[in-house]
Amino acid sequence: MSVYSRIQSTTNPQVVVLVDPAKLDANSVSEVIDICNELPIPFLFIGGSLVNDFLDSYIITLRKYTSKPLVLFPGNLMQLSRHADALLLLSLISGRNPDFLIGNHVHASLYIKQTGVEVIPTGYMLIDGGSFTSVQYMSQTLPIPSDKTDIVVATAVAAELLGLKLIYLEAGSGAKNPVSPALVAEVRKNVGLPIVVGGGIRQVHEIENLAKAGAQLIVLGNSIENNPNRLKEIFSELRW
Repeated sequence: MSVYSRIQSTTNPQVVVLVDPAKLDANSVSEVIDICNELPIPFLFIGGSLVNDFLDSYIITLRKYTSKPLVLFPGNLMQLSRHADALLLLSLISGRNPDFLIGNHVHASLYIKQTGVEVIPTGYMLIDGGSFTSVQYMSQTLPIPSDKTDIVVATAVAAELLGLKLIYLEAGSGAKNPVSPALVAEVRKNVGLPIVVGGGIRQVHEIENLAKAGAQLIVLGNSIENNPNRLKEIFSELRW
C-alpha cells in the first residue's frame, strides 16, 4: 500500500516523528529510531532547513534501523533521495515566493520522476506560531496570522481545488505556539483532504486536541530530539 493510501485509510489520528539529519547524525539517530520502532508510529518524516548532500547515505543508514516508511519532508532542492519511500512535494501556498510555489518544482521535476519515489503533492501553509522560525527565514515568506481563519480556510480550499492531496499546517520548528485546534477544525469543515499539523507541539493535551479537531497526522520534532524517551511518555499518556 502506498504511503498516501495509508494516510487516507487512517481511521484514527497518528503521531509522526520528524527526523532532522542536521540535528540527529547517523550515530545518535539510532536511539530515536529504536523508540519509534516500539511505538505505533506509521512513518518517519526526514528533513530540515539545512540538510545537505549526505541525505542518500543517511537514509540508507536509517534502513538498517527500521522498516517504517521514510517520507522526505524537503526544505530545499538538496533534500531529495531515490532511497526514500515517498516525498511530500511541498507547495508553500501561504506565501508568494515563486520558488517555493513552482520554481523549485520545475528544477527538480525530471529527477523526481526518474527516481520513482511516491510523490504526495502537499499544500504547505505557515501559520504564525508566535516566533520567527527557520522556515520563515529560509523561504522568505510571511506566515498567515493565526487569527485570520478565513484566509487559512480559503487557502486550504484553493489547494484542494488545485488538486493537491494533503494539507500541512505548520507553525514552524520550535514555535512558541502550535497551530490552534480551532483553526484545524475550521479547515476540516471545509476540505476533504487529510490534514497534517506540525511545529511547537510539546504536550499530550495539544496532540489530543489537534486530533479531536480533525488532524490525521500530528508531527513531533524538536520536542523529542534532545529527549527521545519523551516519546514513550507521550504515548503512555495519550488517550484517543
